[in-house]
Amino acid sequence: QLQASGGGLVQAGDSLRLSCATSGLTSGIYVMGWFRQAPGKERRFVAAISPIGDSTYFADSVKGRFAISRDNAKNTVYLQMNTLKPEDTAVYYCAADLYRGTVYYTGGNYDYWGQGTQVTVSS
Repeated sequence: QLQASGGGLVQAGDSLRLSCATSGLTSGIYVMGWFRQAPGKERRFVAAISPIGDSTYFADSVKGRFAISRDNAKNTVYLQMNTLKPEDTAVYYCAADLYRGTVYYTGGNYDYWGQGTQVTVSS
């Protein structure tokens, strides 16, 4: 139901845009989040966006460099990643959480997950 794409191998300082296409989810009622997991590390929150896109949330490590947006008409969520650093290297996952009044930063609260897309940033 969630299909992430757009990952790749880039150099430090470059940009990438990830996309997450959703299907089978009612539009406009899910918080969409991006998480990442580097080798040997736990999955960590990156960014989230409210169901209608009026609020966004970011991890401190990406604030000012990443942007999250959504197009509910296209059932797609985007993660624009700028000024990439080697420490951004990870598998990036999109996730959906049925909005119940709180936007969560923990993956355990999300109901649906995409398959992940690899982002590798070389120095």
